[in-house]
Amino acid sequence: QVQLVESGGGLVQAGGSLRLSCAASGSIFGIGSMNWYRQAPGKQRELVATITRGGSTNYADSVKGRFTISRDNAKNTVYLQMNSLKPEDTGVYYCNVIRGFDRYWGQGTQVTVSS
Repeated sequence: QVQLVESGGGLVQAGGSLRLSCAASGSIFGIGSMNWYRQAPGKQRELVATITRGGSTNYADSVKGRFTISRDNAKNTVYLQMNSLKPEDTGVYYCNVIRGFDRYWGQGTQVTVSS
């Protein structure tokens, strides 16, 4: 099992920045991609950003140029730097990691962007 603990959410005004962190512990050997998802009220969970173990990244079109995903393999931690935040970025942000055929989820952290 892999345990994921997220931190860094909060309330911010439009145009502001937040940095999310997600630390993995437990059976961390073999963790591959680390990802951030978000779920806005009344909407389905969507993939925001992904990073492979080698550092290749991919982003949803809606956050390209504003969000940056990174990871520290030594600390088994993934980060999401969010700049130029918009009200539509509001939602619960979830960390997700893939290890073999298994997927693990964090508990989620709330991000609220006020206009």
